[in-house]
Amino acid sequence: MKKKPVLSFWEVWNMSFGFLGIQFGFALQGGFMSRIFQTLGASPEEIPGLWLAAPVAGLVVQPIIGYMSDRTWSSRFGRRKPYFLLGALFASIALIYMPHSPFLWVAAGSLLVLDASINISMEPFRALVADKLDDSQRSYGFMVQTLIIGVGTWIASQLPWFLNQMGISNTAAESVIPPNVKVAFVIGGVIFLLSILYTVFTTKEYPPEDIEAFENYKKETAGFGKGIIAIISDIKSMPLTMKKLGLIQFFSWFAFFTMWSMSTPALSEHVFQAPKPDIAMFEISVPNDLDAYQQEDRLYNDAADQIGSSMGTYGLSSMLFALIFTLITRNISINRKMVHMISLILGGIGFFYMYYASNYNDLNVSFALIGIAWGSILSLPYAMLSSSIEAEKMGIFMGLFNMFIVIPQIVASLGGINLFADLLFGTAAIGPMLLAGTCLIISGLCNLIITNKKAIMD
Repeated sequence: MKKKPVLSFWEVWNMSFGFLGIQFGFALQGGFMSRIFQTLGASPEEIPGLWLAAPVAGLVVQPIIGYMSDRTWSSRFGRRKPYFLLGALFASIALIYMPHSPFLWVAAGSLLVLDASINISMEPFRALVADKLDDSQRSYGFMVQTLIIGVGTWIASQLPWFLNQMGISNTAAESVIPPNVKVAFVIGGVIFLLSILYTVFTTKEYPPEDIEAFENYKKETAGFGKGIIAIISDIKSMPLTMKKLGLIQFFSWFAFFTMWSMSTPALSEHVFQAPKPDIAMFEISVPNDLDAYQQEDRLYNDAADQIGSSMGTYGLSSMLFALIFTLITRNISINRKMVHMISLILGGIGFFYMYYASNYNDLNVSFALIGIAWGSILSLPYAMLSSSIEAEKMGIFMGLFNMFIVIPQIVASLGGINLFADLLFGTAAIGPMLLAGTCLIISGLCNLIITNKKAIMD
């Protein structure tokens, strides 16, 4: 295999910049989707099930897009860029429409479209790093992606709170999404599209190393049936290291899905003592009851804004983590396995600290520790994987690898969160966050099973 040229920081930055928009989409979804569900009438127990659409979309889309992008090449449009752009267009539309959903089922359907579209853009981005960078720069490349993701997470998570400080209201009529959330999602949709366009216009892709072999591969796997057979064959031939990393990913993403879906109901009650009020408990036609409901709803919305803002801290923390390791990995090799293990355990401690949190500042400490885990999750597993698989199948294997991301989310959505949180921690509101911490620590310890030396050291 021909050695790829060493790219400068700004070349790596340009090819990764689209992740700013992708993360705007994910951060708004993760920080405020449950708030939208609660506003439209969902109970905390119903929320995980309403999130089911997101991982199901990923399960279907990720391997298909990975497979298709592996088989795509145009001297004009490249290999991965057409998928960036297509996903960005639909994701932007979904983001802008999402907070205007009139019913729960419409919001859940919008989440399906949004997550599918994000995945169409995201998976080729992961493959692009492996396409463009030599193995010696892989950790560096994924860390730059993580740096940009951290920036996106922090800014997007702050948007509703910031807009409220600028005078845009965070309250609205019953079953209506507050204006500050609506405006934040519009901003997210615009930034998503613009950031993807920046990468499309500033990044040149390499053609396949062997055009003849590439064209022969396309002919051999042409057609829907052959495509399905090829994907199934690739599933069966997963490298052992990929399977081991999949176990780590399972527990990691179960933890973060639990955080995204349950942090608002859990923390608004446990930390701020301001759960979403049940309108059925109030006689709205009675002025005193109406005032009482509006006051409790105002406290909930204030708490939700603060929770969303504090979640931005994990983006800031992951950004600092990535910045430090970007500088380190430019010059020296790191033990990916040990760094990932320690990072995940620190994230687990962050979740457990939420039990003792009593204010916004305490939550910032928790999310700062969680951000270390997040920064590692977004970079080191992909760096370890890319060193363990063949380059010509980078797209499909990256897509299949992300099955280990969506499967735990499906398990969580179908009752896993409620079942295991109740079993381990009772019915306390903070139970799901303690479950997330447990899963992250287990995930960290699972790193001990990684033995592939090429995957461990960059």
